[in-house]
Amino acid sequence: MNNKFYRSAIRSLIFFLLISSQLAVKAQRTKTHWATDGYQYYRAQNNEIVELDTRDGSKKNVLITAAMLTPPGQKPLVLSNFFISDDGQKVLIFTNTKRVWRYNTRGDYWVYDLTAKTLKQIGKDRPESSLMFTKLSPDGTKAAYVSEHNLFTEDIATGAIKQLTFDGTKKLINGTFDWAYEEEFDCRDGFRWSPDSHAIAYWQIDATRIKNYLMLNTTDSIYPYTVPVEYPVAGEDPSSCKVGVVDVSTGKTTWINAPGDAVQHYIPRMEWTNNSNQIILEQLNRAQNESKIFVGNVSNGTTSLIHEEHDKAWIDGKSRWNGGDPVGWDWINKGNDFVWVSEKDGWRHLYKIDRDGKEMLITKGNYDVISLSLVDEASGYIYFIASPDNATQKYLYKIKLKGGKAERVTPADEQGTNGYEISPNGKIALHNFSNSYTPSQSEVISLPDHKHLSGTQIKLNQDAKNKPEFFKVKTVDGVEMDGWMVKPTNFDPAKKYPVVFFVYSEPAGATVTDSYGAGKNGEYVGSMADDGYIYISLDNRGTPAPKGSEWRKSIYKNIGLINIEDQAMGAKEILKWPFVDSARVAVWGWSGGGSCTLNLMFQHPEIYKTGIAIAAVGWQLTYDNIYQERYMGVPTDDAGREVFIKGSPITYAKNLRGNLLYVHGTGDDNVHYKNAEMLINELVKYNRQFQLMSYPNRSHGIFEGPGTSLHLRTLYTRYLKEHCPPGGR
Repeated sequence: MNNKFYRSAIRSLIFFLLISSQLAVKAQRTKTHWATDGYQYYRAQNNEIVELDTRDGSKKNVLITAAMLTPPGQKPLVLSNFFISDDGQKVLIFTNTKRVWRYNTRGDYWVYDLTAKTLKQIGKDRPESSLMFTKLSPDGTKAAYVSEHNLFTEDIATGAIKQLTFDGTKKLINGTFDWAYEEEFDCRDGFRWSPDSHAIAYWQIDATRIKNYLMLNTTDSIYPYTVPVEYPVAGEDPSSCKVGVVDVSTGKTTWINAPGDAVQHYIPRMEWTNNSNQIILEQLNRAQNESKIFVGNVSNGTTSLIHEEHDKAWIDGKSRWNGGDPVGWDWINKGNDFVWVSEKDGWRHLYKIDRDGKEMLITKGNYDVISLSLVDEASGYIYFIASPDNATQKYLYKIKLKGGKAERVTPADEQGTNGYEISPNGKIALHNFSNSYTPSQSEVISLPDHKHLSGTQIKLNQDAKNKPEFFKVKTVDGVEMDGWMVKPTNFDPAKKYPVVFFVYSEPAGATVTDSYGAGKNGEYVGSMADDGYIYISLDNRGTPAPKGSEWRKSIYKNIGLINIEDQAMGAKEILKWPFVDSARVAVWGWSGGGSCTLNLMFQHPEIYKTGIAIAAVGWQLTYDNIYQERYMGVPTDDAGREVFIKGSPITYAKNLRGNLLYVHGTGDDNVHYKNAEMLINELVKYNRQFQLMSYPNRSHGIFEGPGTSLHLRTLYTRYLKEHCPPGGR
């Protein structure tokens, strides 16, 4: 339904547009490694680690050479990621990585001591590529890691290893997460060192009662075998979750007593306060419409409630935090207050909350904070991303910590999508920019004046040909939607052209963004514009555009209904345009976009004549509970199940009249192949003819195996040309 790794200026568009690429196997996500002064930062270049100066792009100091990464008698380690200790004396190297669901989060770790000039492997007696999320202690003396679902520490100097948990299994998970937490909350790294380096706080996920979905692998051996994935579908109880704190000296764990049923609640965020005897965590109820913040006492495991919030729809525990990163807690005022994000007044705003739960609204106004960039307490400002006047764009703003009027920092002439990685000192930022006709550019700027220091001077590509055109369309229901359109290369307004709609339409992503990639179709072999297609995308109600919570949450209990109505009514308005051929209308999408494609083909066959649906959820009750219950409610009875059924494409499959190509990977661990087979049965039942392409043992991205991506693109292109012929008439 939504691959959240596919969580940045053009990320959401690229995921839904080019999901068949190999984004799924990229290494563990990295952030910029800043030096302590905030002016230098570190990057991996040519399998070396270099220090760069933001004020002078020509300066480069090699911190770690390839020779330093070469164990005796071995080849140099292949650098996937690295982490530098707080004192700057040790460098943790991540290498030999392996994929876990979406990312390469398992691997081997080594420590290079810059003073002693030694390279040592961490956890060398553990199975190869089994270490996860290895972190150096704040005092730099130890490393902690997860291996085979248990926690370990290791003394850097002596190599002495201490196992801290012993009960870990594939179903009882310490220090990391199960499939659903990872997929839907972006929770992967499941433990935190205490500030004094004496303890580790960690999640324990108990998935023993979660039923396995058995995927069938029929290609990798003579006899087929099953691949089990613990997968709680909508209506099934989620995994039990609790937080413990283990003393690294004694190995004793104190469990934090978060009130309520551990099965019927989620804990998507947990961190230490500035006190090594306290942790802070957010607890969401199963319906995800109640959020509570607790402070836990490590000495005795007791908790105190300091803040709670309720919503008639849902409280988003993920997308409100910097594009889905659940790590970190924004403390201010010496740890007595913190900055929090809430939509309680109808807009996504920043609040200051103190230890007693008293809150103060910081960003007041009818606009959304898209993401929080930096709390710069020294200067008294918060930097954040917003776009009050154009929901398709992103800009940097700043506001005083005490509130007031937000000031735009991004220059007025850099219209498009702007992203920033701001240094800890708040004086430097790595700025990236693109818009629909300008490829991504990067520069280093100073703050708050946004002065160019080094890198590429931002310049719009004014010479771009056939730029995407952004427009607004208002439906008969009074709903105004943003859209983009790419017209044929040699467009003749006197002719009528076929139109292809690209859809996603669900809360996990927006397609209409003024970023590079808008208007491009990575599944099409050749140029749609040159061949004579009009290519269009619309963002309906329910998509995560910065238009207020009413816009985003109107889809609550209405996935498959309100988004489909908006898309269809928007298409009807577009079909009134004199250059659009209403007899040649196609629609396509992937994942949630595949579901939307099916629903549009089945619910509005009078509009859409051709559809290409890839990896679609055909029956909402088959999808995972965290995602589907967040937006559709918890289906505990027939009435609760009914909204899921009403929004499911299979319910309307008998109405198919047009040309349908359906594509799915049999090894899809996200949207299971069962959805394809349920859909096939329903179409067969009513003698509805269609074309099916099943890719054996491919995942949700359908990229594994030689030739797969090209085969899918070729199939897609041929089918579209055959059933929705290009060119003006």
